Amino acid sequence: GHGLDEHQAVAEARAYALANNRPVLIEAMTYRIGHHSTSDDSTRYRSVNEIQDWATHDEPGFRFRTWLEGKGWWNEAEETAARQEERMAVLKAMETAENKGPPPLDSLFEDVYEEMPPNLARQKRELLEHVQRHPEFYEKPHH
Repeated sequence: GHGLDEHQAVAEARAYALANNRPVLIEAMTYRIGHHSTSDDSTRYRSVNEIQDWATHDEPGFRFRTWLEGKGWWNEAEETAARQEERMAVLKAMETAENKGPPPLDSLFEDVYEEMPPNLARQKRELLEHVQRHPEFYEKPHH
């Protein structure tokens, strides 16, 4: 599941979950074109041809673009302009994020549980105490 079909499935699952206050499980199969990490060389266990075939024929963005071009709704000039515009937006967002500085350390423990479990509260307390004992190793948050 890639692309528009996956988007539709997630939208339907979300609507169901919200309407019924119930969880939804989506099974999605995917193909990882890139390496697992910077230390992984996936060409050791699959051919370059396999990777290139997936990247140029089965990758959802490529398939969608080909479909749009076939309908006359997209072209190379629009692709180039869109890529340049998005590249500039990403660079601007990165600059904004870099200028913000680090968030407060205790934010590591927020937005996960409505009520923090005791083991996580202990970890939070231990981290903050550690930073208090060794402030020379930690940058102060800007906000």
